[in-house]
Amino acid sequence: MDFHRYLKVGLAASAMACGTAAGVPAGRTGSTQRPLEALVPLQGCGEVEAYLRERLAVDVNRYVDQMIAPIEQIERSEAARGPRRGGFNNSARPTAEYSTGVSNDSNSASSSGIPASFNSASSGSGASQTSKTNNQVAGVDEADFVKNDDKYLYIVANGALRILQAWPANEAREVAKVTLGGEPRKLFVEGDRALVYVAVPSSSNGGGVFGGSYYGGECTYGYDCVPSGDGTRTKVLVFDIANRAAPAKVREIELSGSLLSARRVGNAVHTVVVDARTIDGLEDYPTDFRDDYRADPSTRRAAMKQAWEALRQRNLAAIANVDVLAMAPTATESGAPIVPACTGYYRPSVAEGTTFTTLFSIDIAGGAPTTATVISDPGVVYASDSGLYMSVPHSRSPGAGWYDSMRSEDHASLVHKFRIGATPSLTGYEASGIVKGRVLNQFALDEHDGHLRVATTSGHSPDPQAHSTMSVLERQDGSLVLRGKVDDIAPTEDIRSVRFDGPRGYVVTFKKTDPLYVFDLANPTAPSITGELKIPGFSTYMHMMDEKHLLTIGYDANDQGGFAWFSGVMLQIFDVSDMTNPTLAHKEIIGTRGSSSEALTNHLAFTYYAPKSLLALPMTVCEGGSGSSSGTEMTFSGLMVYDVTAQSGFAKRGQVSHPNAPAGSNPYDSRACEGWWTNARSEVRRSVIMDDFVYSISERRVKVNGLGNLSADIAEISLEE
Repeated sequence: MDFHRYLKVGLAASAMACGTAAGVPAGRTGSTQRPLEALVPLQGCGEVEAYLRERLAVDVNRYVDQMIAPIEQIERSEAARGPRRGGFNNSARPTAEYSTGVSNDSNSASSSGIPASFNSASSGSGASQTSKTNNQVAGVDEADFVKNDDKYLYIVANGALRILQAWPANEAREVAKVTLGGEPRKLFVEGDRALVYVAVPSSSNGGGVFGGSYYGGECTYGYDCVPSGDGTRTKVLVFDIANRAAPAKVREIELSGSLLSARRVGNAVHTVVVDARTIDGLEDYPTDFRDDYRADPSTRRAAMKQAWEALRQRNLAAIANVDVLAMAPTATESGAPIVPACTGYYRPSVAEGTTFTTLFSIDIAGGAPTTATVISDPGVVYASDSGLYMSVPHSRSPGAGWYDSMRSEDHASLVHKFRIGATPSLTGYEASGIVKGRVLNQFALDEHDGHLRVATTSGHSPDPQAHSTMSVLERQDGSLVLRGKVDDIAPTEDIRSVRFDGPRGYVVTFKKTDPLYVFDLANPTAPSITGELKIPGFSTYMHMMDEKHLLTIGYDANDQGGFAWFSGVMLQIFDVSDMTNPTLAHKEIIGTRGSSSEALTNHLAFTYYAPKSLLALPMTVCEGGSGSSSGTEMTFSGLMVYDVTAQSGFAKRGQVSHPNAPAGSNPYDSRACEGWWTNARSEVRRSVIMDDFVYSISERRVKVNGLGNLSADIAEISLEE
């Protein structure tokens, strides 16, 4: 058993079991009744410190009790059977027989009751038509590693911010490169300002006692991951780029947390970071215990219990003296704090551990930030122009308490709403609610006419109990209250994609076929399914081509009776003009099993440019795959461009090759055909259309090609060191 992993998640179970948080009865603050899902404000460092210290102590006790339980179980069994010969299994760590059930699912519950696993523009004219970032919500910009205006590309890759003059296309070249001193992740560009996020390794985040469970990469498609950051610190660098050839750094802010998500509304940039920092001095195993194999088994067990009890006392003593506020998030500029200590802090009524999730809002043009911090696990982030929501998944633990409204459910998601806007000072916590199941990604949430619609799945296919739910929530004071619900959608299946469009919603589930469900959400108190279409395969991303047509990307599938193998990449156009009768209008299959595209699991890689009816997709094409076997021959890696209309469907215009193997060998490395479907990757990652040209962008290079002759490179700009 790894105490570093257990320590954090045990807090949630322990607080649920006792029904309290920081000494306050769950659901109450003073004499004011509040729902269990609501966040409770913490007033100053004293309350923050008391809450953290209590959670640590409760968790140590629960952890030691859990470690002693198998010994006591043996004692009870032997007492019931009477004396017998045998020994005590005392390996250096609990064996499978005494497994705590920690799994790779950071939100699943183990059979022992331990929740699984958190570890302790410029001068000159530009293009007249230009595609931009594929944002979920109009007016709410999403951070990405590529941004553009009508003349320049702004790219963060390979340790540097690069500004490329992209227009005119035949003069494309790099005009500026700024080394950033870390791993650049994403950026925003607004007018003559660029804000860049740089990840910096941290010696105090993750991996130790009281560390959180960080996901190894960015979790954009949460089928088998939960967004959690990666344990790095985050530098926020702001550049004046009025002179594109000479960016000037005007601000550098260091956040102790790792980047989870970010949005921009006007000049206001809203950044969500995660701190799961460690503390020293806590032990996860009684290393001073030496087993005497010559002793009687009962004597050996008693010695082991005594060793665990001694560890308990040492840990409790350490907690009483440790500086728990050293775990709290920090934001500094020029070495000085820019956020008052312990302000804007909240805790859940039912404790979730000691991970800090912070919303940090700042004006890209300058000024003081505004923050709101929740002592909560992170989750999926969605934002409108006035509200940022975070959906945090939870699982019931055997023997522990649970939310009153979820008594019949094993899985639920807390949804916290924060007020945001074009001014950082607006930022603040507003309300929380709870829904059954878990969300897939940001597209499973949507705000419309004062209501939040949330599509969730309980369980995973092929679990016969798996099903999905559409919930409609409305804010009432500090609560997000359920107004309407459609439940038991697609039994035995799970959600693979969601899209909302005003009063309508679209959900794709999958087990063997792809049911596309159409929802009428016009009446929030009576949402309903109005239409359904079943076809092979499933969509992982749905794009509103227009109000009557869905343009989707996903996987084809081969029905195998009780299940289906996913196959090549599939593009589809659905006619949803009749809500009661959705139809498949057009379909295009690319490659066989093993073919992939980052656009399958990250919408920022999907470029549909409506003014020209063009679809540009990063693509890895593999051939020869069938059944459970991926194709062994990669036949293409690069960007594919299609003419796409609702009337005529898909017509391939051409493709731009981006070799993914070392020069001098076969241009394509077929090992990239072996990826799993939820880990979709491609050499090309983004594309931008400017008038009659397309720019295909990988981490190695940018290529410029004319839309009339995509096979001829007009320019190639290296992004490598």
